[in-house]
Amino acid sequence: MPKSARAKARETVPPPVPEPLAVPVADAHTHLDMQDTGVEEALEKAAAAGVTRIVQIGCDVARAHWAAKTAAEHEAIWAAVALHPNEAPRIEQEAGPAALDAALAEIVELAALPQVRAIGETGLDYFRTGPEGVRAQQRSFRRHIELAKELDKALVIHDRDAHEDVLRILAADGAPRRTVFHCYSGDAAMAEVCAAEGYFMSFAGNVTFAGAQPLREALAVAPPELLLVETDAPFLTPAPFRGRPNAPYLIPVTLRAMAEVKGMAEDDLARHIAANTERAFG
Repeated sequence: MPKSARAKARETVPPPVPEPLAVPVADAHTHLDMQDTGVEEALEKAAAAGVTRIVQIGCDVARAHWAAKTAAEHEAIWAAVALHPNEAPRIEQEAGPAALDAALAEIVELAALPQVRAIGETGLDYFRTGPEGVRAQQRSFRRHIELAKELDKALVIHDRDAHEDVLRILAADGAPRRTVFHCYSGDAAMAEVCAAEGYFMSFAGNVTFAGAQPLREALAVAPPELLLVETDAPFLTPAPFRGRPNAPYLIPVTLRAMAEVKGMAEDDLARHIAANTERAFG
């Protein structure tokens, strides 16, 4: 087999199940509907690794319905529902403001369900959506903030290349009591701002990447009382498995890397993360 073919084959093989965590934790952000394995298999492998809870994210209307339904069927799954920041401008550009209002109304209905523990992922993404989509993104974000406060549920934020506006809108509108920065992407200075506001910071597998030193610097200053861990699977598989399929059972790889950065014992960090997840979503 040619070298390139061997490399490609390795990339499609799931990583092995890591040594399980002694203190169980949750995957605070995953997309089971985008993964190749079935829900039952994903939960079984996760539990074998010490990951006993999964927060399933629904980031458009159809996926939000799926998240709510799947969480109702599985005790180990909590759902979060929202329109992703890139979904809001897509809807408005294709079908107009009334269509965006209708989509948001469906999210409002789903958000009231008891198995839905969070509103997300919402926020701002200026990387994939250009200036023409900013207004729709910000309008959608503000409606999700309002909804999280109305229902007293966690707000899960997607923030890509939009740190200043995300923080500004949260300050102007008033952040929900529980606010989570999913796949934290800011620097250490922003982590200090988030800590001062009591925002949870959830770190994903990209904190292990060679070029992610600014993320590790942010993690170093983030208080343990505000840390979460996530996969964002099937994306952001941690090193040394980068490029291969990600899944909730790989949480121990990221958590152990986080513990090293924090200079903490693995079990101590896991206890903080387990308690933080319960405070954020429980």
